[in-house]
Amino acid sequence: MSEAEKKSIGVAGAVAPIRIVVADDHPVVRFGVKNMLESEPGFEVVGEANDGDDAITQSLELEPDILLLDLQMPRLPGLEAMRAIMSKSPRVKILLLTSTISTQQIIEALQIGARGIVLKDSVAADLPKSLRAVLSGDYWIGGERVVNLVAALNELMKQAAATSDKKTYGLTPRELEVVTCIVEGCSNKDVAKQFAISEETVKRHLSNIFDKTGVSTRLELALFAIAHKLVTLEN
Repeated sequence: MSEAEKKSIGVAGAVAPIRIVVADDHPVVRFGVKNMLESEPGFEVVGEANDGDDAITQSLELEPDILLLDLQMPRLPGLEAMRAIMSKSPRVKILLLTSTISTQQIIEALQIGARGIVLKDSVAADLPKSLRAVLSGDYWIGGERVVNLVAALNELMKQAAATSDKKTYGLTPRELEVVTCIVEGCSNKDVAKQFAISEETVKRHLSNIFDKTGVSTRLELALFAIAHKLVTLEN
C-alpha cells in the first residue's frame, strides 16, 4: 500500500477521498475535469484556480493530495507556479495538464518535481489512470505509467538531443502530424478521424500551428512545411 493510500485510511477503516485542486484558466476545462473526477470513486475536487498565482494560493491553503496544473496560464505560467509550490509545499503531487508540450519542457517539469504530464486530448482516457499511478508513487509520462524516473529522463534527453538539429518552430509531435495531413490535403474531418480526436481539437491544433509558423491559411502552411522540410514527401 502506498503512503498516500495509508494516509487516506481513517481510524474507523474508512478511506478518505483523494483531495484534488484543478488549476486551468478555461472554465469549461475545469468543469469537465471536475465532473469526470467526481464521477470516479475516491476523488474529491476541493478547489479550483484560474491562474498561476491562484494555483499557488490554493495549493498552500488547501494542501491537496494532487494539483492538476495547466502548463499555460495567465499571470504566472505553470512551470513557474510549480517551482513556487514545490519550494513551499513539496508534499503536493503535481500533474501537468496541457494541450502541447515540448520534450525539453517535459524534462524541465520532471526536474522541478512534476509527477507526470497529461495531454488534454487524452484526459478522458488517461486522467484516472495517471492519478492512480502518481498516488502509488510512480510517474505518468508519454501516456503510460513510469516506475524508473532516471531511465525515463535519460530517454527524454536522448530524444531532445536527436531532434535539436532539426528546426520544428516549437511544433509538438502531434502538431507535426497535423501539418503532414494538411500537406496531404486532408480536411479537418479527415484529421479528426485519423487521430480519434474532435474537429474542435483539430481547429485548436491548427490555430497553434498558424501562430508558431506565422502563416494564416492551409495553403501557406503546406508551402511553409515543404520549404522548411517539416514533412517528408514520398516520391
